[in-house]
Amino acid sequence: MKRCRNGEVWDFESEMPEGDRGVILGLDGGTASTVCICMAAGMPAPSGLLPEPFPVLARAIAGCSNHNSVGETAARETIERVMAQALLKARATRSVVQAVCLAVSGVNHPSDQERIRDWLRGIFPSHVKLFVENDAVAALASGTMGKLHGCVLIAGTGTIASAYTEDGREARAAGAGPILGDWGSGYGIAAQALTAIVRAHDGRGPQTMLTFNILRELGLSSPDELIGWTYSDTSWARIAELVPVVVSSAEAGDEVANRILRGSVLELAESVMAVVKRLGLCGGDGKGSFPLVMVGGVLQPNKRWDIGKEVVGCVSKVYPGVQPIRPKVEPAVGAALLAWNCFMREVAGELAY
Repeated sequence: MKRCRNGEVWDFESEMPEGDRGVILGLDGGTASTVCICMAAGMPAPSGLLPEPFPVLARAIAGCSNHNSVGETAARETIERVMAQALLKARATRSVVQAVCLAVSGVNHPSDQERIRDWLRGIFPSHVKLFVENDAVAALASGTMGKLHGCVLIAGTGTIASAYTEDGREARAAGAGPILGDWGSGYGIAAQALTAIVRAHDGRGPQTMLTFNILRELGLSSPDELIGWTYSDTSWARIAELVPVVVSSAEAGDEVANRILRGSVLELAESVMAVVKRLGLCGGDGKGSFPLVMVGGVLQPNKRWDIGKEVVGCVSKVYPGVQPIRPKVEPAVGAALLAWNCFMREVAGELAY
């Protein structure tokens, strides 16, 4: 195992005794944060429902690991650091890791997967099973106990809809980042709100509560100051943090804010319906059932505005068999369950052989 640029993160291993307890690492990496959990490889198979609380040995959190947002070097340093922190907290070393699943936003092509797997092979021993997926896979697995079947909708800082069939086919919609129009995302909602303020200020759009509410939130005194605030740091997550202000303005009756949220519902619903249609998840008559796992801050219910519920309502008009699932475990656990399922299948195959 070679030491990478920030290889000192593994120095703790020299002072830790060799253990014999196998562990699994599951990592969920997004634009806002990266979470890694460590669980025992010998966990008994869940029967129907996940145990509560889920038996996590350790959990670590770090910043952005989307290479499209922060660059390849910074993303890899974040991933390596958070994996090391999780193992340190679990009092384990890389030698006892049995499988790793990295589910990271920005992994959009097989070349991305192979490049990251090659990098991981230089960090972990050769026996470790390595899986690299988009973060949508972890989100889906968090609601299906590690099984890849159904549809997942993520709406946080960014957004993506992905669908998977039991025979290995997959489809995705959106997820191309804010420049290419992820308008149902937290960034998209907040960016439209900022645009609405500018338009109201210069007379191109209607007046809106968003002006007062967002300026107060940011500690600014005039819409003119919004330009400097926006371009001083254009990170997607920073802009997306304004979503709760948009929601509260909508709940207070602001029509501009309500129009933005209604538009986001349609965008998200269209993404779901696009992947369901492409894979035929509902069968030939379009009425078959399928799970729709919903993850991300944008989809969390509020006082009167429940974007997730509205999305399901739109989808159900076309595909009445949709079965919404709000996971009880975080996506990093889903990544770990996916790695654990694959690991256990390989072990069973070796034993049968």
